[in-house]
Amino acid sequence: MIGYVTLGTNDLARGARFYDAIAAEMGTGRMMEEGNFIAWGTPGGGAGIGLTVPYDGKPACVGNGTMVAIEARDEAQVRRIHEIALANGGTDEGAPGARGDGFYAAYFRDPDGNKLNAFVMG
Repeated sequence: MIGYVTLGTNDLARGARFYDAIAAEMGTGRMMEEGNFIAWGTPGGGAGIGLTVPYDGKPACVGNGTMVAIEARDEAQVRRIHEIALANGGTDEGAPGARGDGFYAAYFRDPDGNKLNAFVMG
């Protein structure tokens, strides 16, 4: 149902480095880039992530309770994505681990403070 998610940034170059690294781990890359906007994903694939400087010119801010979840292949990839996020300016919001029956996840924030997680079910 979700086609893509767009997050705001106050520093597109810094955010691009963060998402380029995570996209590479996921086996994808940039699929669209225009002015103050970059999108990562695979055309015809699952939902992608966009990063933009807000159109209205006001500073980007974090949504309280908003989170983007990235589906990983397995628990090892969840751990790698978490490590990549922290190595590229992200901050830890919850180390990789089991979160109930059949749900393994790691939580982190991008350099602008947007909350994400990497997860696998099953």
